[in-house]
Formats: sequence, C-alpha cells, structure tokens
Amino acid sequence: MPNKTTIRCTINGKAYEYACVLAIKELVEPYRPIEIVESTSVSIARERYVSAEISVTCRAEMLASAKAGIHEIIGMEPRILGDGGDTLTVSLQPDNVARSGDVRDVLIIRRNIKWEIGISVKHNHEALKHNRLSKKLDFGYKWYNIACSEEYFSFIRPIFDSLYNLKAKKTLWSDLPNKEETVYVPLLQAFQTELERARSIDESKLASGLVKYLLGSNGSDYYKLIHYNHHKTKIVPFNLCGTLNQPADSMKPKRIIPRIELPSSIGKVYFKQGVRNTIILEMNNFWALSFRIHNATSRVEPSLKFDIQLAGQPSNLWFLDVAW
Repeated sequence: MPNKTTIRCTINGKAYEYACVLAIKELVEPYRPIEIVESTSVSIARERYVSAEISVTCRAEMLASAKAGIHEIIGMEPRILGDGGDTLTVSLQPDNVARSGDVRDVLIIRRNIKWEIGISVKHNHEALKHNRLSKKLDFGYKWYNIACSEEYFSFIRPIFDSLYNLKAKKTLWSDLPNKEETVYVPLLQAFQTELERARSIDESKLASGLVKYLLGSNGSDYYKLIHYNHHKTKIVPFNLCGTLNQPADSMKPKRIIPRIELPSSIGKVYFKQGVRNTIILEMNNFWALSFRIHNATSRVEPSLKFDIQLAGQPSNLWFLDVAW
C-alpha cells in the first residue's frame, strides 16, 4: 500500500491542479469568455481542493501561488488574452495520458485559432517522472523506441521473482537488511548496461528520445509550474518544438523563451558518487539525468520506481521564481 507521504503528495498535487484552474478563470474572465470543461479529472481535483485534508491556510496559499505563476505565463503567452472575443477553454487531463509521455495536466485552448498550451503542475517537487522497472516492462521500447535485450530480462527475472515471493509473505522493505546490494544495485547495473547497449545501436535516438519522453514533450511544448511552501512559485518553459511564446496580432510576449536543443550523444553513465541507488546519465548540450531507484510502498512489491530529475541542462533552459 502507498505510504502516508505518497498519499499526501497525491492529494496536494490534485488540489494544486484545481487552484491553477481557479487562477486561470479569475485572471482571464475579465478579458474573454472562459469555459472550464467538466470531467472526472476536474471533479477529483475539486474534491481534493475543498476537502478537510487541505487546511484553509494551505488552500489560500495554493491559490496565491497559482495566481502568481499563471499571471507570468499569461505575460509569456499573449494569445491567452489577445485578439478576438472567442472562448478560452480550460481542461484537466486524466492521469493515464502520462503513460503515452504527455505530462501536461492543464490544457489552455482557443479552438477558433487552433491554438493551445499545456501546464505541468507540481507541488513541492521537480521530478520529471516516476517510471517503474518490473519483470516484463520493456522500458527501452517505451522510452526511446529501442527494445531491451533478452539478456536484460534474463538478468532481472530472478530479482523480481524473489520480490514476488517476498510480497506473498507480506514482507516489509524495512525487513530487508541489505536491499541496496541485493535489489537496487543489480537492477541499476542492468539498467546501465542496457543504456550502453542502446547507445551502440543508435546513440542519437537514445539521447533525444529519452529526453523527449522524460520531459513529456510528446510533440507539445509546455510550462512546468511548481508550488513551494516558502511562498515561491517556479516556472520552467520547455520549448523543444518552438511552439511556446507565440505573439498575438496586437500583443507581444513580455519575455522571450528560446528554443531548446535536444541532446544527440551520450557522455557517461555512472553511479552517483557516495550512493548506491542512483545512476547519472550525461549527454551533450549540457543535458544530464539522475535516475534514483526506490520503493514507493512500505510492503515489498515486484516493481520499483524511479525518481527521475534533471541533473544538468542547457544554459538557455531557464526558469523564473515568483514570490507571492
């Protein structure tokens, strides 16, 4: 079962999504008609936002944070307010779209001009994704379209079979005295070997495909909007395809967002110094990724999660901190 921290993060994340919807409505409605698309995703986010598990103070902070971030995004995206009186549509995407690589939570759409932008909403963390490793999952095919080898599956199979047996006994991860050496390290070594094999097949495809998948561009640029409890909202534009920051006929963006160049080659793949649960992947154009493997539940499960974060990035992939 998920631990209390995971459950709390899920509740806060959904509540913050709804705070962003409210912020867009409040900031846009004086200038053009706005439609909030009712859906299961919106209903769940609303329920989390108004639930007793979110205090009045926390709710007010989420809304203040969202308004600060959305205000800046509106300044970078003139088409939200500019030109024409058509309706702006706002929707929340279901969680399952992330399986196809799309990390956008909020969609802002003007159907009349066939234009949209997306926002990935985070609450107190900057992780790119939380992908899993398991006995049958072909992460290579799913992430960068180079299938994992049979040697990889043969190596990891006994490890996950052992985890299946431990699950049947309702074993806790805390009961395993040496889980790093018996589970984490061999799985990461297999993961590292598979990355090196994919590199030998098509280095450029591995590098660019992996970053595109983990950033969640899925052919669409987007903004990441991150709430922090210490009265700060962080905005990170991911302009990989050059579709962000488009001017309206009567308005120009208040900030210029450069297009980001994807990596095309691999530098090094190695264990992070001093730890046994994290692999670092370095690429050209100053890209680097950190893969930290961990158990997301208190009881042993036959799969493990990655906490994947940017460990390095191009200098023109900038961010904006907004105080509120």
